[in-house]
Amino acid sequence: MNIDRFITGIILIAVFFIIFFIGKLINDLLHREYKLTEELVEKDNPAMALAMVGYYFGLVLALGGTMTGPHTSIVDDILDLSIYGTLGIVLLNISWFLCDKILLYKFKLSDELIRDKNQGTGAVICAVNIASGLIIFGAVSGEGGNIWTTTGFWALGQLILIIAVKVYNLITPYNVHDEIEKDNVAAGVSVAGLVIGMGIVVGLAAQGDFSSWKEDLPPYLAISLFGLVILPVVRLLTDKILLPTVKLTDEIVGQETPNIGAAYIEAFSYIAAAFIIYWCV
Repeated sequence: MNIDRFITGIILIAVFFIIFFIGKLINDLLHREYKLTEELVEKDNPAMALAMVGYYFGLVLALGGTMTGPHTSIVDDILDLSIYGTLGIVLLNISWFLCDKILLYKFKLSDELIRDKNQGTGAVICAVNIASGLIIFGAVSGEGGNIWTTTGFWALGQLILIIAVKVYNLITPYNVHDEIEKDNVAAGVSVAGLVIGMGIVVGLAAQGDFSSWKEDLPPYLAISLFGLVILPVVRLLTDKILLPTVKLTDEIVGQETPNIGAAYIEAFSYIAAAFIIYWCV
């Protein structure tokens, strides 16, 4: 192993964890309605754990995107990691805010996480952060872009995630918000799988070198639109192939105890379909 490369790696890892810690502190400051350690350790709150794991994973992905390209010098690498890491922290926390105000607008996220320990809500927040991290990863992983292209791809990605959830609500015979508010963990897990799946499609579509909006935007939107259109097909195939002897809706909302296992299968189908779309399209 090249000793210079090893030392450079150690330095970048140290900078990575410093920025990651800053991201944690900022999230804590923005959510003063609860004390994270108290929720996780003293109250054993699984919903909060899900939400925070998603945020931390999204932050790792956002930071990781800056480290996948070619390395020129240690100074340039540290600058890129610092600049785009800071941008990633800002965008991830805005994503959390948009989840509260637009995706799950019928109730207050903090109430569901703290008062009800609603794991369905936690799963959706987790998924939104992971999906946003994937989008940021794709936007910063190539050459030719800048903070404005990264922000632009993130904004388009957030819009697509919002549309995806709206479409999902239309193709399901139940109201997603109402079920999640009823502490239906299965409903939350299903939506979470959808959001992560779309995050994979949108994030990987943005991956690569940036040439210009005129050249790169049409294929990006085409792949994203294809992902949206195929959602009903994926749900139908899950019903007919992966769970052929039962009706998916009945398992998630049609019984006294929602079937979380069926929801995991549905969530998996969206994530698997996302990779298939990327590999084939």
